[in-house]
Amino acid sequence: MDRFLRIERLLGPEAFARLRDHFVTIAGLGAVGGHVMEGLARAGINHLRLVDFDVVRTHNINRQIIALESTVGQQKVQAARERVLQINPAAEVELMPVFIDQHSVHEILNPAPDLLIDAIDMVGPKVELLAAAYARNIPVISSMGAALRTDPSQIRLADLMATKKCPLARRIRRRLRLRGIERGIPCVFSTEPVDFSYDEPEQEAGDEHLLPHQPNPRRVLGSLPTLTGIFGLIIANQAIRQLSGMDDT
Repeated sequence: MDRFLRIERLLGPEAFARLRDHFVTIAGLGAVGGHVMEGLARAGINHLRLVDFDVVRTHNINRQIIALESTVGQQKVQAARERVLQINPAAEVELMPVFIDQHSVHEILNPAPDLLIDAIDMVGPKVELLAAAYARNIPVISSMGAALRTDPSQIRLADLMATKKCPLARRIRRRLRLRGIERGIPCVFSTEPVDFSYDEPEQEAGDEHLLPHQPNPRRVLGSLPTLTGIFGLIIANQAIRQLSGMDDT
């Protein structure tokens, strides 16, 4: 297929075939997750499951690739699917407009994807998803906090338990350790210091997975479209390397 010729030329026919045939679940289609989706769709991955409860809002436009004047008010999963199909009409795109909790994770991870991308930003759902994936031995790449950062040179890829200077990662580590999880969750994070604590309130900044009946307002954190996009594309790049077999060589 001409649209993926350059990917095939770089990876080789066999590696590209492996990449194309994998099944990837992306949880969270906000500033980071949308760019992950974009990178994977343009790399030719044919089977995506997209998970997000929320709708596109006007204040998403500054940083979310699926947020446009024409998509405001749409479910994020629907807007994302339409974008993927504009890139690759042959793609199989499953939509799951569900809130992630201890009950829905079973549906989200069934059948098990070849790779799970965690791009959600609420602590509770994030912990439930990562713990469930870990228990099922599902490979995962997780995004830690991208808001408040301005220096792309400090973005890193490492095991969650080896992260530093990321308040979100610190809180996720603490909760996962209570569940007996010590290592084995790769993530993208930034070492850029930020003056922020995730201790209160429980619901974090961002737009993903906000239920209409949730009583507490979510804190709005400043973020650059560049930094959140870079987070997402680094995750997508690592996913491409893993799924094509590049990291095995």
